[in-house]
Amino acid sequence: MKTALIQQKHHSTKDTTIHATTKQIAQAAQNGAQLIVLQELHQTEYFCQSEDTKYFDHAAHFEQDIVFWSNVAKENSIVLVTSLFEKRAPGLYHNTAVVFEKDGSVAGKYRKMHIPDDPGFYEKFYFTPGDLGFEPIQTSVGKLGVLVCWDQWYPEAARIMTLKGADLLIYPTAIGWFDEDSEEEKSRQLDSWITIQRSHAIANGIPVLSCNRVGFEADSSGVMKGIRFWGNSFVCGAQGEILAQADDKNEIILYATIEHERTKEVRDIWPFLRDRRIESYQCLLKRFCD
Repeated sequence: MKTALIQQKHHSTKDTTIHATTKQIAQAAQNGAQLIVLQELHQTEYFCQSEDTKYFDHAAHFEQDIVFWSNVAKENSIVLVTSLFEKRAPGLYHNTAVVFEKDGSVAGKYRKMHIPDDPGFYEKFYFTPGDLGFEPIQTSVGKLGVLVCWDQWYPEAARIMTLKGADLLIYPTAIGWFDEDSEEEKSRQLDSWITIQRSHAIANGIPVLSCNRVGFEADSSGVMKGIRFWGNSFVCGAQGEILAQADDKNEIILYATIEHERTKEVRDIWPFLRDRRIESYQCLLKRFCD
């Protein structure tokens, strides 16, 4: 199965950004991609750098956004993973990944479960934690274990998706550097981000697709200087081997071929799921085992 990750920057407005995205999707589909993954909150700037109620307006057109991306999936005959700002009710919003089937139907959605609250990433102000659980989404290209950004640091989320039959783990994400950090710190952060996700692939014997933003986005409030999104979108196989990886500067369509049979081969050799001692893991349901 040929996959494509669309790594891109924010193009000043929602309309211009979407125009750039749809052009990339069409090109990827023409080049044979059956599954296309977009980055986190791909329609707009990453607005969580500050806390401002005006940004809730970005979620006002969630239903129209569903219709739009449904048509994009249908027109290109692809399975499409999007990342949208969902207004569920006044004062109740989610960071929601919506997956579309090749005929434009909604295959399923996932509401981001782990919500960060750090300088420049004030997501708890905007997003209510998801309540749909960790449920893989059945599509014509397999069962997709879709998670979102901060979820990528949690092995529990990857494990549960795997135990429920996911064929792939997919992470739309928005993460980057602060320019004032040292080069050593930037290198450590990027290495940690790649390593934890490759570890999910290895521990679960499953391919991982991670699609990140790229480019510098200033904080409109002036509180923060801004974030330089580090790109490096990548696809790795069931042993954590890198199949494709983007750089930290350029917009790109990142292609990779996934072989579902490879997952079986790896799990037959490394049967980690077989040897789990499930009767001894009760402590994982506690915040801390003190």
